[in-house]
Order: sequence, then C-alpha cells, then structure tokens
Amino acid sequence: MILVFDSGIGGLGVVRQIRRHTPQLPLAYLADNGFYPYGEKSDEALLGRVVKLVGEAINMLQPGAVVVACNTASTIALAALRQAYRVPFIGCVPPVKPAAAASQTRQIGLLATPATIRRPYLQDLLDKFADDCQVHSLGTPLLADMAEAKFRGEAVDLAALEAAVAPMFLAGPTIDAVALGCTHYTFLLNELKVLYPGVTWFDPAGAVARQTEAVVARQELVANGPERAFFTGKLPDLEIMKAALGDYGFAEVLVAG
Repeated sequence: MILVFDSGIGGLGVVRQIRRHTPQLPLAYLADNGFYPYGEKSDEALLGRVVKLVGEAINMLQPGAVVVACNTASTIALAALRQAYRVPFIGCVPPVKPAAAASQTRQIGLLATPATIRRPYLQDLLDKFADDCQVHSLGTPLLADMAEAKFRGEAVDLAALEAAVAPMFLAGPTIDAVALGCTHYTFLLNELKVLYPGVTWFDPAGAVARQTEAVVARQELVANGPERAFFTGKLPDLEIMKAALGDYGFAEVLVAG
C-alpha cells in the first residue's frame, strides 16, 4: 500500500493520476486539514508538524512508500522525512522544467502558495531549468481555498479567480506557459484554461504519478483492509466529502475528533 499525503484535497489530483498509471496499486490518503492552509504557516511549524504526522501514519499503516503530494510540504520537509524514516518518499515540485521548455516567449508564470514561493529550493529550481526565461511568480493562498470549495460542490467564481491570478499576467503580459506549484490548483485547471486559453498550464500530478510507478515497480504491495482516507480535522460537509472520495476509490473516510 502507498500513502499519499497532502494538506487537504489537492493530493487527490495525484491520486487520480496514480490510479490511471497503476490502477492495481492500493492507496491510503492522509489530509492534514486540521492544520490547513500550509501556505500561510511558518517553515518551523510545518517541518515539525509534517515529520511527526507522517511518522505516525507510517507506524500505523506500514506503507511501502509515501507520496508527499504537496509542494509546500515537499520543499520544507522532504529531506527531513527521508532522514527520519526508512521508507521511500516521492516528493512534488513545481513543473518549472517543462514550462520553460515549452515557452516560446521565454516568459513563464509560476503559481504557488506563499510558503513555496519563499523557499530557496525554488530559486535553485529556476536557476537550473529556467535560467533563460523571465519567471513571474505569484504566491497566493486564495486558489487553494477555491479548489477546496469546488471539491465540495461549490461553483468557482471566475471573476474572483481571474482577479487572484491577474497580477502575474500584468507583470508578464506575454506569459505563454505557467507551472502550477500547488497540487490544489489541479482542480482549477478547467477554469484557468477558460480565462487564459492562449496559455499552456503545467500540472505536477502526472510527473508524481510516473515517479511513484517507477519507485514501486519492484515492490509487491497489498491492500491492508479497505482503502481509506484520513482527515486530521473535522469535515463540515462529511457526507458530500464521503461521496466525492468514493469516486477516488476510498471506501472509508476517517476523521479525527
């Protein structure tokens, strides 16, 4: 069994891609919605929280590997997780490399949370893969909230979404490729494409799924009971969430408290 971890529902986009690539792979999902949003927390608070929480899940579930399907958690805690636990970890990074390779104008955008934007790791990534591009980065907490609301069945306010991302396009009017630096934003791809049809949007979920497939290729993984989704905080729309999570293959939803 593979454990997929995120701060909320964003990692479910990764789950969807993993199921497409390796449908036989048993999964468990852990959402730290009790500490959401990660993008507004300090690095120190996130590091301690993620290492402790993921460690508890590893002890309970004994997964064959852990997918950290959260850009913020990956950039802050992935190295510490690998040092602390003897389990393979697959991280999630903004798809800067394919965005830079695809850009014709050499002007690319990067949408992420404030915590991801401020990480030195991100600058290293940009220096390595987009040194010949002008990169317009925008750190905003608003899009993750919109994605969470959409997952619960609420309509996306296109005007509010456009207002949230407009500063990036005002700074770079010839942007033709955008890397999504938060897995939550996967759930807003359709709306973003409607608002900016001339832009190519790069989602990290597919790359994470392919890496997961490669890591577990030599492992014989079995499901330990029903495939379950765990939430660290209360879910006000529990029945809606259970129905939605059922579409991702999770037969049981467990909520702390």
